[in-house]
Amino acid sequence: MREVVFDTETTGFDPFNGDRIVEIGCVVVEDYIPTGEVYHVYINPERDMPAAAEQVHGLSAEFLKNHPTFSEIVADFRDFCGDMNLVAHNAEFDMKFINWEMENLGFPPYPASRSIDTLAISRRKFPGANNTLDALCKRFSIDNSNRVKHGALLDAELLAEVYLELMGGRQTGLGLVPDDKKPEVQTSDAMQNRLFREPRPHSASDLELERHKAFIKKIENSLW
Repeated sequence: MREVVFDTETTGFDPFNGDRIVEIGCVVVEDYIPTGEVYHVYINPERDMPAAAEQVHGLSAEFLKNHPTFSEIVADFRDFCGDMNLVAHNAEFDMKFINWEMENLGFPPYPASRSIDTLAISRRKFPGANNTLDALCKRFSIDNSNRVKHGALLDAELLAEVYLELMGGRQTGLGLVPDDKKPEVQTSDAMQNRLFREPRPHSASDLELERHKAFIKKIENSLW
C-alpha cells in the first residue's frame, strides 16, 4: 500500500479569507516505510506575508516571489500524488488549502475519504496527551533537533516516521519472519564441535519417593 505523507506551509489559517499555500512537502511511504520518493516546492502566494506566519516558517514574500505559483505546479503535484491516500497531521487543515487552490483552477477537490489524519489517530491512541508533531517525535524517540522552524518537507519526513510508529512500528507482525527470510546464523568452530549429552532422566525413583514420604511424616503441623 503506497501513500503520500505531506505537509503544507501557508500565509495563515483560512484560504477563504485570502490565505495561500507557500510550501508543499511530500514523502511516499509503502506499507508505512518511506520509499525515498519526495516532492518539494516553494510557491509564490501572489500576496504579502503576515509577520506571524513568517515567524513560524521563515519564508518571506521577497524569497517566494521568485518561485512558481500554484497554477504552475498543480499538474506536477497531482501527478506525484496519483491515486494514493494523503496522510497529514491535522489533515483537515492541509486538505482545505489544497482543495481550495485546486478548485480555483478548475480541478476537482480530493475527497475526505482519501485523507488520513495522524492527529486523530494519535488522539485515539493517547487520549488526553500532547499530540503535536514535536510531542509525538519525543514520545517515539525521533530526532527532530533540526526543526528550528516549520518546514513542509522536514515536517513530512518527521511525520512519515511518526506515522510508522502510530501504525505499529517496523515489525507490525510481532517480528515473525518466515524461516526462508531469516538471516543465516553463523556459529563458531567451538559451537560446531561441541559434544551434546543426552538429557538425564528427571523423574524421581521409587526409593526417592519413599524417602520423601518418610520425611513429610516427620514434619509437625504440615500442610500435607
